[in-house]
Amino acid sequence: MLTTIITAQFPVLGALLAAGAFAKVWTVMGDSEPGVLGRLGPAVLVTDRWRTPAMLGCAGGEAVLLVGLTTTGHPLFRWGAVAFFAVSTYVLWELRRRRPDVGCGCFGEVSAIPVGLRSLGRTMVLTAMAAGMAWTPPISGWSVLTGFTWFQVLAAVGGLLVLAVLSPEIEEAAARLRYRAPCEQRPIDPAVTLGRLRSSTAWRSHERLLSSTDPIDSWRELCWRFFVYPGRSHAGDPVDVVFAVYLSGRHPAVRVAMVDVEGRPVEIGSLQESIPVSAGR
Repeated sequence: MLTTIITAQFPVLGALLAAGAFAKVWTVMGDSEPGVLGRLGPAVLVTDRWRTPAMLGCAGGEAVLLVGLTTTGHPLFRWGAVAFFAVSTYVLWELRRRRPDVGCGCFGEVSAIPVGLRSLGRTMVLTAMAAGMAWTPPISGWSVLTGFTWFQVLAAVGGLLVLAVLSPEIEEAAARLRYRAPCEQRPIDPAVTLGRLRSSTAWRSHERLLSSTDPIDSWRELCWRFFVYPGRSHAGDPVDVVFAVYLSGRHPAVRVAMVDVEGRPVEIGSLQESIPVSAGR
């Protein structure tokens, strides 16, 4: 039964590979806004001149894996899928650590939401699915599809539902359909964003450092709104505590930093982290 469930995940992997490849090519070749690749992984990890080749190379790799898995049961493509998703997990971890302001780019510009635990969890699940398939009988994906049973259909639907829960892009796509405009162009009341901030764990964790709960400055940059509060560092020195709230998604990311009177960053220590907002849109 376990082997049957694992082989049923082939169309799930195939659908994700196809969607990822198509979306990346569409983002590069389509009518995307200028500079979009500068906010997406893995392109953001390379210099400007290599961003387009990096995105297209990633899409090409997904297409090759899709064709190989569909037409043959050769171990090369199965273990290639394992390696691809495992490396993707590592890249997303690095993006979350080094560039917490950018999206994973997994599905092109729709994946502009900052990398969070859901995106990491999705690539880990995909890695596990690919690893399981690597140990199943070496038959082509097309043979698996033509011999599908109702039980396998239910298993595949279950896999899709798990990945859907771990995909913040679904919320972003729904928001785009609802607003007909990308996040950067949507009018969002600052009071709504402030409410999201004050309902977040990030706010509660740092509120004791604030000298006042009224912001002294606020501004918007693309999909982020920033709020500045007067505060005190752990050493008692006067600082500005800066919160950044992402403006899209039901559980947007919140970032926090402290700067001294001369504008230099102050180490927050173990409190500094990316924490989702609990309030809804």
